[in-house]
Amino acid sequence: MKQKSSYIIAACIAAAVGQGCTKDFTQINTNPDKPVVAPTTNVFAYVVEDFAATYFDAWGDMNEPETYGGHLGKIQYVDEARYKFRTGTVTSLWNAIYRDMKNAQLVIGQAEKDKAVNMQAAALTIQAYMMQIGTDRWRDMPFSDAIKGDSGYITPKYDTQETIYPAIVNQLKKAADLFAQASDDKLGEGDLLFAGDVTKWRKFCNSLRLRVAIRLSGVNSDLSKSIIEEVTGDAAKYPVFESNDDNAFLIWPGSKPYIEPWNSDSQGRDDHGPSAPFIDTLKKYADPRLSSFAHPAPADGEYRGVEIGPVSSPTISLYSRIGTIYRDVAAGFSPFMRYSEVQFILAEAATRGWNTHGLTAEQAYTNGVMASMAENGVTDANEISAYMNATGVKWTGSVKQIYMQKWIALFKDGHEAWAEERRTDYPLLPAAKGSSYPGHTRPPFRYPYPVEESTLNGGNNATFGADVKDNFWGKQMWWDTRKGVQ
Repeated sequence: MKQKSSYIIAACIAAAVGQGCTKDFTQINTNPDKPVVAPTTNVFAYVVEDFAATYFDAWGDMNEPETYGGHLGKIQYVDEARYKFRTGTVTSLWNAIYRDMKNAQLVIGQAEKDKAVNMQAAALTIQAYMMQIGTDRWRDMPFSDAIKGDSGYITPKYDTQETIYPAIVNQLKKAADLFAQASDDKLGEGDLLFAGDVTKWRKFCNSLRLRVAIRLSGVNSDLSKSIIEEVTGDAAKYPVFESNDDNAFLIWPGSKPYIEPWNSDSQGRDDHGPSAPFIDTLKKYADPRLSSFAHPAPADGEYRGVEIGPVSSPTISLYSRIGTIYRDVAAGFSPFMRYSEVQFILAEAATRGWNTHGLTAEQAYTNGVMASMAENGVTDANEISAYMNATGVKWTGSVKQIYMQKWIALFKDGHEAWAEERRTDYPLLPAAKGSSYPGHTRPPFRYPYPVEESTLNGGNNATFGADVKDNFWGKQMWWDTRKGVQ
């Protein structure tokens, strides 16, 4: 306080040469430590960090998407894996989507005014990414009228996923074309994903275009094919991830408060373990990544996965815990997108006969598996060779092999694992035995709407809320074409 007072006094003495400290009341009421307008790069950093902290932590990822998608089970406090949700968590996740999308929009607007083309494109990319995660979680939600509260839209209308996905396609195309202008503006220190490397942002944008395209392949194959062939047909204009060095991982500093969210959870809790379907799949094919994905069970040193949503809490010493690089490192990572995912997308596109410009399905499939091996520290050539030649892994041309390897490689990205499981029905996961809603044959199709939507935006929410059954089921995602599931 003494130091601060000295600064104020010194300022007033300096101003006394004129007519006193100031005659401007607004000026003396302005706190320089709390600026009204933040630098664009700082807002951009906030968007990326806030989304990762919210959507890749225990509440946003581990408890629900990771268990719905089959990677994790819960060994203690098993409610969420049995679909017993917390209304506060639903509201928090819903609010975070719109909070971060609004802040991204501020970056987009300011960057456009400043003619900062790369910053505009990067913000468009991350905003489209967040909306893809959101619509894959809730399906229909406010979009075209959302984040417009300052323009009077306080009860925004809902848009269907059928209209949201094409809008995401167009936004990513706009971002890709802006990046292709080769502007020289800098992203600044707020680029937490790629440390200012615009080329990597370009690759992330176009890789996301591939993700969105393959998601639509069962409902709009013409659009899906056109996106993939446009991207792969012009590598100079539309580059994609080319190696694990391009992975869109947010690397956490590792000191409070910026600790990797899974590690932060582990410092006070021990609620999660790799699931039985996941561990059983790895053991079935003698997968050399097993020791990276999981620790042996404390009781007997065996790798053992926990049932997803068990009827009662299990004896926790009998079950494996999540592997070192995924949960034990404070300066760990949150995976937005991987190179291996891109290769599996291209492998699937090639099996459909689409033009991937010389890359065969087998080559892309092999690239994807090898990238995942490298990511998990597997380097022994004999182990890798034995695995790649194992029955069920050795390439036979089956798209289910692509789905299996993609599911394995997506570990720690529960959002994509859950989405792909709903799109492909592979692996075939039953609903949890201990489900709070008996009678369903598959894990949740969707996430519940916040209760506030029915009370504060009920006129717009009512029709869409009526499509929901048992909070988690009812109307399937637009791109979920499975028949006879409930």
